[in-house]
Amino acid sequence: MKLTVLIIGCGDIGINLGRELLDEGHKVIGLRRNVEALKDTGIEPLKLDLNDIEDADAASLPQADYVVYTVSADRFEESAYQSAYPEGLKRVLSVMEQHKTPPRRVFFVSSTSVHGQQEGEVVNEDTPPDSTSFSGTLMCEAEQALINHVLPGTVIRFSGIYGPGRDRLIHQVAEGRVAAITPVVYSNRIHRDDCTGIIAHLIRYQESGETLADIYLGSDCEPVTMHNVMMWLAKQLKVEATETMQSPLRRRTSKRCDNQRLLSTGYQFRFPSYREGYAQVLKEGGFLAVNNV
Repeated sequence: MKLTVLIIGCGDIGINLGRELLDEGHKVIGLRRNVEALKDTGIEPLKLDLNDIEDADAASLPQADYVVYTVSADRFEESAYQSAYPEGLKRVLSVMEQHKTPPRRVFFVSSTSVHGQQEGEVVNEDTPPDSTSFSGTLMCEAEQALINHVLPGTVIRFSGIYGPGRDRLIHQVAEGRVAAITPVVYSNRIHRDDCTGIIAHLIRYQESGETLADIYLGSDCEPVTMHNVMMWLAKQLKVEATETMQSPLRRRTSKRCDNQRLLSTGYQFRFPSYREGYAQVLKEGGFLAVNNV
């Protein structure tokens, strides 16, 4: 059945998701303030600022079978996060619920930053969020707004997203900088293509008659220390580590994300660990050719 999917905040993940859904024969509408990036993608552009949406105007947003809210804050400031997440999502929900045919489900792309553990604890969807940062707190507020809403909703908490164009870690290692061995800092990550794969999979999962949970952790199958990831990258790049990096204490978290709930739906990761994922990024980005000259 051909579905209509509205992607709100149609950036890198949204465009990649849109292409995947278009390949499956669905109609995709991409909402963003600057629609130039949607040119030649096949995604129907909708130029709109969420701040201009009127709560009482059902016509301000098109009808859709599924809504994917994947907005990014303009900057790392509390006011920007407040506007992008709880306020923006609540505004969208208040409009969508007025439609004659409301969406079958709304997906909110959240973050595992809502979990602020620092001792390498294992966390899953049942682990109470405990972030003390404004970013994590506001993400939690947005999550609850969706979960408590009359419209069916699912939160997907993605861990550290990497992939084409998201290669800051590679550049740091190429400069000889790696994370310290101690204190042990676990990190969790997910390739951009698995982000889009998960969302598309969960839409198909519901369409097949299955029941979706309120929350899924979207993280790959191998939590690993930052030191080990960077040392592996150094080996691939054939560079020697010459500088030890220490992450700021105020931003340091260390946890291991358990993705069993997602795996139980039948999702198969395209990049199960950082090794497969970064191997693709290194190859596609031309990093290996540069360092092997």
